[in-house]
Amino acid sequence: MQAMQWSAALALDLPEMDHTHQEFAELLAAVQRAPDATITAAWTDLIAHTAQHFAQEDRWMRDTRFASSNCHSTQHEVVLRVMHEGELAGQAGAHGVVRQMAGELATWFTQHTQTMDAALALHLRRVGYDLSTGEVMMPSALPRSEIRGCGSAECAPVDALAAT
Repeated sequence: MQAMQWSAALALDLPEMDHTHQEFAELLAAVQRAPDATITAAWTDLIAHTAQHFAQEDRWMRDTRFASSNCHSTQHEVVLRVMHEGELAGQAGAHGVVRQMAGELATWFTQHTQTMDAALALHLRRVGYDLSTGEVMMPSALPRSEIRGCGSAECAPVDALAAT
């Protein structure tokens, strides 16, 4: 299996988000290339980065009424939980489990970035959210109430999206 690679197809035109995603891709590729002796340590490093990555996105969503309990955040919770299960498997010597999980995580990450994160990036740009300061430059563009679902047309009511 080919290791995860960052590509322009994953870029969302938000430098802070893109940088974090590129780091994720590099750490995941390091797991995929790691020999058995270091794969669990590489997986643990990926988990630490991913926890910070997801917490950051979850904060951005809360700050801009993207919803604190939407399916985007739920995916973050579930993926981290599964990653921790993989860490336990790796610590028990089940390196094949970690390798399989890394491959599946690469597929999930690409889909997640191109759908849920793309919807979040669009929302953040619409409200003028400064990712580094947490300031909303266009508060009048904030939705009247929290956006439910992931923010995409498939998950959220159309009127919630129209409010953004």
